[in-house]
Parts: sequence; structure tokens; C-alpha cells
Amino acid sequence: MKSKLWITALITSAVIATGCSANNTNSESEEMDHSNMSEEEMKNMEGMDHSNMDMEGMDMENGHASHTNPLELNNSTGENELALPPLVEANDGVVDITAQQGKTEIFEGVQTDTYGYNGSFLGPVIRVSEGETVTFRTKNDLLEPTTFHWHGVDIPGEGDGGPHQLLQPGASEDVKFTVSQGASTLWFHPHPEGATAEQVYKGLAGLIYVEDENSKNLGLPDEYGVNDFPLVFQDRQFNENKQFDYQAVRNEDGTIGDTMLVNGTLNPKLTVGKEKVRLRLLNGSNARNYTFKLNTGDSFQQIATDGGFLNEPTEMSEIILTPGERAEIIVDFSKYDASSDVALVNEADSILLPFKIDEQKTNTVEISETLNDYVVTEEEKNLPVTKKLELFGMGEMVYINDKQFDINRIDFTQKQGETEIWEIYNKPDMMGGMAHPFHIHGTQFKIVSIDGKEPPAELQGWKDTVAIEPDQTVKLAVKFNNKGIYMFHCHVLEHEENGMMGQVEVL
Repeated sequence: MKSKLWITALITSAVIATGCSANNTNSESEEMDHSNMSEEEMKNMEGMDHSNMDMEGMDMENGHASHTNPLELNNSTGENELALPPLVEANDGVVDITAQQGKTEIFEGVQTDTYGYNGSFLGPVIRVSEGETVTFRTKNDLLEPTTFHWHGVDIPGEGDGGPHQLLQPGASEDVKFTVSQGASTLWFHPHPEGATAEQVYKGLAGLIYVEDENSKNLGLPDEYGVNDFPLVFQDRQFNENKQFDYQAVRNEDGTIGDTMLVNGTLNPKLTVGKEKVRLRLLNGSNARNYTFKLNTGDSFQQIATDGGFLNEPTEMSEIILTPGERAEIIVDFSKYDASSDVALVNEADSILLPFKIDEQKTNTVEISETLNDYVVTEEEKNLPVTKKLELFGMGEMVYINDKQFDINRIDFTQKQGETEIWEIYNKPDMMGGMAHPFHIHGTQFKIVSIDGKEPPAELQGWKDTVAIEPDQTVKLAVKFNNKGIYMFHCHVLEHEENGMMGQVEVL
């Protein structure tokens, strides 16, 4: 019966492209030290073999093969100036955040039904500082339950906003915590069980900027909306009435679209100065990967990962972000002029965001050569593996350790303040397998190794989401500073909803 369901799930996976892309890499998984694991954790790891499922008669074009042929994105015409989210800071220690529904003019003269935070579509940038005690005063003005998940925030489990913290329509809740992490670009979105993907698709997403003393002294571009810009990339599909119809286009392997929105803007352009500009990139899509690069072929500097600065600016010609991942980059526009054709494009050279150069705007920013003191210690490198996870499947048949999510089951336990090594293996199937962006709530982790090797420079920083390719083994050093129950899951939102999610309780 399970094999028939598997075939059905594959056949119903229409052309999609995503955070879960076909691949055929090879690696070996090291033997694991089980000595520090509980009986329950050991039990959860047994019986993990789906690789011999009968897949005869499956239409290959609708299975993994479709992941290599994504829906092509439109080229931005650059006719609309990029919308900037409102910048919000705490007032007497409080930030009000309301989830609401409304109408937004995405297409000229057409009102599209949308969701948003503190507005009709998407949400604000909330700016906080390390050491600040803040209360997020959340309210649900939707007609359905939701949650407020603070993605990448080091926060007690009771305030994390996972599926346990469901907020009914009309209800409010205060989430009070002290900001205990360094400068970073984080985000927030809903996380209700079974409804996350659709609520995000309709527009529930916002950003959180954390500042600290270090970030203020690095000479980085930091004038919001002038030389420091948030960029939320989301692909969507609209029906003939220019409306979202998520259920009509939902794909069990991750829903993608053919229309690019940046900060909710269709056909955007960004006017920048003839100067160094900081771009904070968020892949806010349900499932699509982006390979960001400049159409000129010029390089840029990456300065930050999900959870903070790299140790030094890193020269890059392109950067790949899977769903949920962020990166901060510096582009030097001083080499261009008003007539230059410059744009951010993706791996297919679709124009995502063209830039217009304003030669009257300049700065003389000198970026520090040292940004951070991040390190994976020798002790962390030598710790035994104490949590082992195996990701497998696609469509409706997705698993972690041969299990699908159960809100009443705790899959792992971990002690507060103790670092453990999590080993995540992406098990391929007979067709090669799919990449999964793996996210852990309530913490920032360190990537210790990828297939036994040191991670590349662009991943040598704090992370909360990491792309794991088929047949790849990734080791993470994970420490929780707070107690509570936290989710870990694939951040292709449809995979999360279909069961590729588990729970760790921090005691």
C-alpha cells in the first residue's frame, strides 16, 4: 500500500522546481556513536529503508525529472520602483504585530486578496538590538488560526511560534524575550500545522534585523532604504483574475510560480547610488532555489549568512539560497554609471531585479577586513555524533528517520546549554533523490562538516537552515540556550506539511 501511495505522490508532482532539486552526488556516512542517546531516540532510528519501493509504471516526466525543468520566471521590466517594508522599532519595549487580510494592487488597477502583517501584504522590518528586552504583541485578525514563528531567533520554546502556539482568530498574545544574539538578518512567518504553506504564499512574511555594538563599528552601509536594502524574493502564480489560488496550484513537492515578486513588487527596479550598497537577501519562496548573480558577470562580497557575519568579506560571483536561507552581500556600484545595464539574475538568467544608478548619490564606505570571530572549535569537531537524522522521500511520502510528523511525539531530547553533534543524511532513492533545506528552530548552529570536509567559506558562519544534497551527510554543532519544544524540518513548506518535520525537547 505504501508503495502505491509513493507512486501516486510522484505522479501528482507536476512541473516544479525547487528547494528540492534532482541530484546525484555521492558520499559516505560515518559510523555513529550511540552512547549518549536515549532508548526513545535509538528506537526512532530503526527501520529506515524505503529504497526498494516498486516504482514501475511511473511517468518519469512527472517524477524527479520534473525538478530539473522548473517553471521559468518572468523577466522584470523594471517599471515599478521596489517597495520597501516599513522599519519598526520597539515603543516602550513593545512591537505590535498583527496578522491580517486585505487587498493589494500588485497588478495595475487590480485588487488581489492578500495576507500581511500590519498591512495588506507581507510585513515590516523589525529592528532590535542585542541585550534589548522586547515584547512582540501579536494579534490574529485573520479568519483562521495562525502562529507567529520567529525564524532564526534564539528564543524560549514557548514563544517560538511553532504549531503548538496556535493563535485563534481575534486572539492576542505577548511574546517577551531578551535579544541574546549578535547582528543578523532574521525573519518571521506563520507555522500552523497544515496551513503554513498557504499562509506564507498569501503574504505572511516579515524581517527582523538584529544590531549589536560590533555591527555599528564595521563601516558597513547601514542607512535603511538608501544604501542598505531588504530583498524578499518570492515566486507566485496568479489565476486569470490576478488572484492567488493556492489550492489550484499546490504541488506536494513544493509550490512554485512563474511570476517574481520582490518585496511584493511586480516588475521591480531598485535605484541605488554610485557607491557600495548592502543587499539583504531572503529566499522567502515556498520551494524554489535561487542562484543570485549579476548579469555583468562581476563579483560581489558576501558579508553574512543566516545568523551573522562571516569572519571577513568573501568574494563571490554567485550565491545559492534555498527556501528560508538568507545572505548579506555588498555590491560596488561605483564602477557603473547611469547608462549601465546592471541587474540581479538567477541561474537561468531571468532578470529578478534591475538596478538604476543615481550618479548623484555616493559614499566613501570602507568596509572592515575583519567582521567577526566565528569559529568551529577543535572540541566541537571532535564531539561524537549524538543525534542522527535520515531525510528521505518526496511528495506526500516524506520522512525523517522513517517517521512523519506527530505533534504528540517528541523525537529527541537535549540539555539546555550543551552542544551536540547532529548528523543529517539525505538518503537518495532509485532516481537520485532531492535536496532538502534543513531548518532547526530556536537556535543558530555551526556547520562542522559536509561529507567529512570543511564547509566552503560562504557557509562558515552561523546558520539556521542548510541545504543538504542527495547522498550528502552534514554534521552540525547544535546548542540551545533556552528550554522548550522546537521543530526541525525541511523548509520546502509542502514537505514540512506532508510530514518531514520532527520535535526536539530541550530540558
